[in-house]
Amino acid sequence: MNSHGDLPLLLFSRGHGDADFYYASRFDVESAVYVRFAAGDDLLVVATMELERARSEARVARVADLAEFGWRERADPFASWSELALRVLTERGAGAVVTSPRLFAAIYHALADAGVEVEIDARLFNEQRRRKSDEEAAAIRAAQRAAEAACVEVIRKLAMAQCGSDGVLQLDGRPLTSELLMARAQLVLNEHGHSSPDMIVASSPGCAQPHFRGAGPVHANGPVIIDIFPRGNASHFHGDLTRTVVPGTISDAFRRMHDASEAALDAAVRVLRAGADGREVHRVACRVLVDRGYGTITKGFEGNPAGPLMKHSTGHGVGLEVHEAPYLRDLEYPLAEHDVVTVEPGLYLEGLGGVRVEDTGMVTADGFDNFTSLPRSLDPRAYL
Repeated sequence: MNSHGDLPLLLFSRGHGDADFYYASRFDVESAVYVRFAAGDDLLVVATMELERARSEARVARVADLAEFGWRERADPFASWSELALRVLTERGAGAVVTSPRLFAAIYHALADAGVEVEIDARLFNEQRRRKSDEEAAAIRAAQRAAEAACVEVIRKLAMAQCGSDGVLQLDGRPLTSELLMARAQLVLNEHGHSSPDMIVASSPGCAQPHFRGAGPVHANGPVIIDIFPRGNASHFHGDLTRTVVPGTISDAFRRMHDASEAALDAAVRVLRAGADGREVHRVACRVLVDRGYGTITKGFEGNPAGPLMKHSTGHGVGLEVHEAPYLRDLEYPLAEHDVVTVEPGLYLEGLGGVRVEDTGMVTADGFDNFTSLPRSLDPRAYL
């Protein structure tokens, strides 16, 4: 059941999108309690309004209405859920549980004050969630296809736009903005059964900040970073894709930055396989960038600190969360077959802008099964 012997597993949903809660119960819900006493002996307690949905969607032995366990409405909802959990545990004579490191502090203290021994499993479901099943891999592939469709829609709009006298792109007689492009991308994602509310469509110079979402008018003749990481509305699994394009004239500086980032991605992919170390994959990418005259923030691979830098890791796992184990960074992290990871080198310089190229795929026994099929060109026309 877990690494803590025969202790029951107790989880409280932290809201929609709680990956551990969904992994355990296969039910996405704002508030609920899940308890697994043993394999095949688990319980999901939900509000009345969620009861029928839980019975049709959740993969648990028993679904119960919270009224069955004497739910009492309180001004403090944590007190109500704590009391309910204590009744569930008392009914089964359980005086100790194992739970997630993300357990609400208020509930932890309520359980402890009632005499329940609470053990935190810092690596709960870490290994299980890393190894993607065929069904899970198919869901990530579908999310990646949705991301590609949305990315192409954004690039199509960029290609259609004209440069105004102020250097701002114009489309249909008005400035083309990051907000308009994100709205179009979201529409396409919705048509594919996915969504990505925090996507990035950022033009220069703001795209020098890797996680700047983008805001306002998009400028011509500079890079636009498009980073889309959709979640399946039904599957709950993510994809993750980044492309950088330049609407207008592509300068030599940006072309060299993009070429170096793509070369770093290819070099990292070549060493990806089961048994490889995530740290070594990251360092291979850093070495390519340094050899091309750029810098990174990784010790030993600082390179040229005055020019464009890679300010982040090379990649991360993707699944029920868009950022999860394993990691391709300056940290020992052995990779295993069926890990799904991103590879996303990038270079950034304040005042100038940035570029990033990102593919997502699965680690195999002898390589990398790339789920991504889009071109990697800076030229928007290459995608149309």
